[in-house]
Amino acid sequence: MLISIITINYNNLEGLIRTMTSVLQQTYPQIEYIVIDGGSSDGSKDYIENHQDNIAYWVSEQDKGIYHAMNKGISQATGEYILFLNSGDMLVSKDVIKECLPKCLNHEIICFDINVVGKDHSYIKSCPDTIRFSFLYTNTLPHQSTIIKRSLFESIGNYDETLKIVSDWKFFIIAICKYNVSYKYISRVLSIYYLGGISSNPDNFLLMNAERQKVLETEFSFLLNDMNELNSLISQVDNLRRSKKIKMLIRLGFLNKF
Repeated sequence: MLISIITINYNNLEGLIRTMTSVLQQTYPQIEYIVIDGGSSDGSKDYIENHQDNIAYWVSEQDKGIYHAMNKGISQATGEYILFLNSGDMLVSKDVIKECLPKCLNHEIICFDINVVGKDHSYIKSCPDTIRFSFLYTNTLPHQSTIIKRSLFESIGNYDETLKIVSDWKFFIIAICKYNVSYKYISRVLSIYYLGGISSNPDNFLLMNAERQKVLETEFSFLLNDMNELNSLISQVDNLRRSKKIKMLIRLGFLNKF
């Protein structure tokens, strides 16, 4: 079974080396590796060219942004499944594709765990066993550890290039909550993500939230009132749990813990 791994890069030679090394050392033989470079001037193009014998397709030219570059990769992919591993991200081991890909059969979106690495800390981020709109309303699936059946891009469409930050989230929430595609969570670390990208930069949180709200109002307006009401009730319950009076009543046995 062929898997297409797509890496996009722009002036991130150090990260690109890390990513490409982790892909090119994979022991799984049926990998179609696609590298889309945005016309880098830091030596990335030369590095890609030096490894072109092991790359199915590559290009180094100016693009219109992250999702335009990812869509260019999709247009070249022929694998049954696609994994996006952008420059800086890396696969966790040389055998991980060989061990994980067979678990993807009969599913369309398959989410694995991801090791998130910051400057002074790291943690494992997991996906839910069962995916719900309430989860995707405030969260997303990490594209670095989510394998997607390529045919979904044909039936649902590619990434929305008018969005700067949340187009992958838009794809997931529409695919799962509108098209009811099959979803599978597998408790196994697939990849490593180093904080510092556009979506993890606090300076971009306002734009990210604005883009999310626009998508929700356009695609799921009928659910927004329900979600706002639910979030209000959750906030009230949380406040009650923190209340000193409620804690006292629980200790005295007048209330059960909730």
